[in-house]
Amino acid sequence: MRKAIIFMIAASAFLAGCENQSAKIVIPPKWKGAPYRLALGAPPAKPNPAGLTLPPITFTANPEMLETRANLVVQIDTSGAKKEGPVPNLLIMAPVDISGAQGALSADYLDTASKELAKLLASDCMKGKIKIAVAITRSSIPLAATSDQVNAHRLSDWVPTEIDFKNPHPKC
Repeated sequence: MRKAIIFMIAASAFLAGCENQSAKIVIPPKWKGAPYRLALGAPPAKPNPAGLTLPPITFTANPEMLETRANLVVQIDTSGAKKEGPVPNLLIMAPVDISGAQGALSADYLDTASKELAKLLASDCMKGKIKIAVAITRSSIPLAATSDQVNAHRLSDWVPTEIDFKNPHPKC
């Protein structure tokens, strides 16, 4: 009986380990922050005929949280708008295919986004240097989403930049 008790105590000590259980090593996560990180390339020297050209946008993704489709969202600083009444400050593009842990948004997609952004800025009577921020969201977001909906579906942080808009058809 005595040997059995000693054996049970020794087995319990062996299974419990000899280290201090309250000082466990915490392994930090490999990826911190949003699932995607965006980087903007150098803006083109000459804007397209629409009046502005968005810079190339590349992404790096958390390999454990890859998506296959995303929407580009452009947030516009509308403080320079000369139009009366409410001015939209978000441009949400249609979904685009993204694949892999690294890549870039296609030039055609960015050209379409530049044209749509130019139309929006022209309708708001904006010109000159305009502050914008870009992000990508899950493709499940509605195209008429609010800022709160955009932030709830964001896959990347906002990346601020400034563009020069030369309205080719000024009417303001």
